[in-house]
Amino acid sequence: MTNREEAEIQISELDLLSSMFPYEEEFTVTDQLAVAELKHFVENESAEMPSSKIQFILNLKPEDSNASMGKFSMVCALPFKYPSVLPEITVRSPLLSRSQQAQLNSDLKTYLMQNCSGEPCVLSAREWVKDQAAAYIDRELSPSSVTSNAVRSEDVIFTRLWIYSHHIYNKQKRKNIIEWSKELSLSGFCMPGKPGVVCVEGLQSSCEEFWSRIRRLTWKRILIRHREDISLEGGCLAEIQKQRKFSTLEEKCFDAHGARGNHMDLGQLYQFLEEKGCADIFQMYFGVEGH
Repeated sequence: MTNREEAEIQISELDLLSSMFPYEEEFTVTDQLAVAELKHFVENESAEMPSSKIQFILNLKPEDSNASMGKFSMVCALPFKYPSVLPEITVRSPLLSRSQQAQLNSDLKTYLMQNCSGEPCVLSAREWVKDQAAAYIDRELSPSSVTSNAVRSEDVIFTRLWIYSHHIYNKQKRKNIIEWSKELSLSGFCMPGKPGVVCVEGLQSSCEEFWSRIRRLTWKRILIRHREDISLEGGCLAEIQKQRKFSTLEEKCFDAHGARGNHMDLGQLYQFLEEKGCADIFQMYFGVEGH
């Protein structure tokens, strides 16, 4: 199978998922730019291979009605060679301890390896999770549930979101970014202008609430360019603070220039990221190595 044939299959599968799950709470593409790149690659013979994988989230509730109190999220990425290689799928749920989540993901991978090699299989994976998820929740209700529930309550996910926007000019949006981050105890930074860059870090639930609010505003384009999730055993405040690369969230401007004074000095942005130990993010945003 050629690279273009694989790309065409990925686009067809995305279209199918969009039609089957039209609501954002069911299906969300997290990087629309990657989709645009893939379509351009398919439609233009001279186009180069896309730089980013297709990434999306499928949310579902397990079949067992007892489990309807919570949802499962399938965080999916399609490698460039998919479906010749398996998709990268991680299932997450607040209903599961870390060990049960790891077991579910291991079993899902085994299922895919045995049943789905060489064929589009995201829907098959979703059906498997929907059918099997309740069993993993039930395992938490075993005689050791007291211990398991204690572990679950102590497991905390620290998240860092790297958000890309075509531009950030609007003063109210910039004010929202600062105020919402304070309200949600998030740190990071916001670089206004064109393009716009926002980084927020803190508890996973707070980051996801921030993203939920931001994306509802009107944007020409906004997406999560990169996401980091770090599991913290114990989840004490000191552990959370140790993971932070930024002390607060502040707006950063780097020698604005251009006709409207809206283009930032990306060299200074790179130096800032390097100081914070995040230099590798620069290439994810701009496709070139910083200096």
